Amino acid sequence: MSIRKMISLHPDVDGHQNQPLADAVHHAMYCAKMCMSCADACLAEDMDMTQCIRTCSDCSDICEATSRIGARRSGDNEAVLKDVLELCARICDACASECEKHDHEHCKLCAQICRECAEDCRNAAATITP
Repeated sequence: MSIRKMISLHPDVDGHQNQPLADAVHHAMYCAKMCMSCADACLAEDMDMTQCIRTCSDCSDICEATSRIGARRSGDNEAVLKDVLELCARICDACASECEKHDHEHCKLCAQICRECAEDCRNAAATITP
């Protein structure tokens, strides 16, 4: 099942879907898991990956929160939603920049999903009017 479809089925949405928001929620869900996996892989590397682990862990937490807030459509949370989407874009950019410093394949994949998530979060934030 698609999270995009699930969001559109919410009674408060009445079938109208904010596609950029649905895309951001979708990417944030995956980004959270990819960042956590990258942080775990960094733990097994022979070099000091402390900063990458911290950044990936922070990014994972923010992406997880963003996906949860974005999927909730009850009530009036537009101001919070816009703020969290903008924060998610910033932390994803920071995580991508950190991962791009390393040649590990897991870091390359993490950087890629972070860049995609950041773009989707910025696009979604632009559609939210508090």
